[in-house]
Amino acid sequence: MDMYANLGGFAASLRKKDVWVMNVVPFTESGKLKIIYDRGLMGTVHNWCESFSTYPRTYDLLHAWLLFSEMENQGCSLEDLLIEMDRVMRPHGYAIIRDNAAVINYIKKLLPALRWDDWSSEVKPKEDVLSSGDDERVLIVRKKLWDQALQPS
Repeated sequence: MDMYANLGGFAASLRKKDVWVMNVVPFTESGKLKIIYDRGLMGTVHNWCESFSTYPRTYDLLHAWLLFSEMENQGCSLEDLLIEMDRVMRPHGYAIIRDNAAVINYIKKLLPALRWDDWSSEVKPKEDVLSSGDDERVLIVRKKLWDQALQPS
């Protein structure tokens, strides 16, 4: 799932792979959904300040480029968005989060509460025409499968 799809570029880059991508466009930019459909891709409009209807699906990969900064600008809870990501992502699924360094550092502090794997990778992306101009970072994290037998008593 591309959680902040813009024009569907993430899905288009995976088009020749044996995967499908749900493009989610912010409700404030619903006009972009027509472009996604014109490209032959799937998509929907959503406000991430609310929960996302996933029945009957969960997702192996979530991609969020500047989504957290946008939610912060709208006054929505970043913690609630992380919990929602945890809900829609399958165990052993991955999240690719690209945002400014302050947001990435804040998210990293919350990851232990979600019991996501200690495995994570953070890189500084190359500057390109789509970069926000801020000090951006890419954080890749994995959700682990909770095993009650391994939980401390």
